[in-house]
Amino acid sequence: MTIRPADDAGIAEAAALLQQGGIVAFPTETVYGLGADATQDDAVAKIFKLKGRPNFNPLIVHIASSGWLSDLVFPDRRVEILVRSFWPGPLTLVLPRRPDSAISHLVSANLETLAVRQPDHPVAAKLLAAIKRPLAAPSANLSGHVSPTLAAHVAADFGPALDMILEGGPCRTGLESTVLDLTSETARILRPGAIGAEDLTALIGTVEEPASLLAEHEGPVTSPGQLDKHYAPSLPVRLNAAAAISGEALIGFAGTKDAVVDLSPRGDLSEAAANLFAALRRLDEPSQFTGIAVTPIPNTGVGFAINDRLRRAAKGR
Repeated sequence: MTIRPADDAGIAEAAALLQQGGIVAFPTETVYGLGADATQDDAVAKIFKLKGRPNFNPLIVHIASSGWLSDLVFPDRRVEILVRSFWPGPLTLVLPRRPDSAISHLVSANLETLAVRQPDHPVAAKLLAAIKRPLAAPSANLSGHVSPTLAAHVAADFGPALDMILEGGPCRTGLESTVLDLTSETARILRPGAIGAEDLTALIGTVEEPASLLAEHEGPVTSPGQLDKHYAPSLPVRLNAAAAISGEALIGFAGTKDAVVDLSPRGDLSEAAANLFAALRRLDEPSQFTGIAVTPIPNTGVGFAINDRLRRAAKGR
């Protein structure tokens, strides 16, 4: 496995590896993705094997432009509105799959839908332009583990198992994309992210969102990010803590006293989101800590998505 600078030579080499069925990790604005040519069954199968990801859990397809959509899915009137406002960016759209789509059925877990987005990162954009094919790219971490926002996080999870990691620095958003289901008349958020229901409702009308962060997902998995235990460090995570107890490291917000890590001393939720996964990974490294406590995070805006990830990280602990 090689960590390569994302210069022209690195992009060209990564594109060649992907065309040959290889696996390349690359940065997006949300987290690092574990990329494979989405049209190659064998390449997509490698993603599931490397991550230890159950094959009933579908992947997101990354595309270079909205012009690619009509070859993959059946867009409706809402898609044009949303794409104009939020693409490229951290919004994934779940749409009916075209029967003649070239995307591997492994990507969609044999569902009749595809989850698609256009990432907003110069490295991802250059890579997609170079390969000229859609990329299946879940987060570049072992299944269920904390998502990666640095190339070093990817290397820590996979070591030499990958063909290449493209170095693109820290991911600026730090949380996976909002996933919006457009397969019925009423749009539904399947996974919260930086783009909230209020942003979407203003453009396309009613958008259903998870009624409660305490409600567990029921029924079949229809989208990435629906598994209840997810984004988890090896240490137990305790939420809504007023203070740490013996052995715990405290993650704080807005100037929390005695915090080992403060996600945003100035109380900025976007900054907190960008720092969340790196903080969980840092405190989960071999150390003197036996657990991680997290102070309350405001449940507004992107805070809803932060709390979603924290609930899943703490699941079953």
